Amino acid sequence: MPKRFTIDEARTLLPRVGRYIQEAVAMKREYQEAERMLEAHSTQIMMMGGMEVDRDRIGKMKAQRDASGERVKAANRQIQDVGCEVKDLDIGLIDFPTLFRGEEVYLCWKLGEADIAHWHGLHEGFAGRKPIDQDFLDNHRGDRPH
Repeated sequence: MPKRFTIDEARTLLPRVGRYIQEAVAMKREYQEAERMLEAHSTQIMMMGGMEVDRDRIGKMKAQRDASGERVKAANRQIQDVGCEVKDLDIGLIDFPTLFRGEEVYLCWKLGEADIAHWHGLHEGFAGRKPIDQDFLDNHRGDRPH
């Protein structure tokens, strides 16, 4: 069963979770760049009908790609261990499960936002975000009973 957060609990976790998602987003970009370079090099070799391969350079690119991939996985695990769900590593989107009027919903936060100011239903996603208003504040809860 997933952990459910109050808005205050989620806000308390933002500095830590924000660091994790920032790391994951940066490492995903590094991974993609290393992968792009490896693919470009491979394409160049094929188009030239073969060529001398700089094995050290290729090895370093693969090592960089693999290290970045492992760091993405580690940051994702840290976020999940807190109880959050990573929704989009391109923009740094995280959801915190909560209950609103007894229904499972998400508090929604994106890297770069100053605060958690939106929520959405389980199947609505980022496009269905709604502002957190007083009704939401009065009728949401985490795992701890009021």
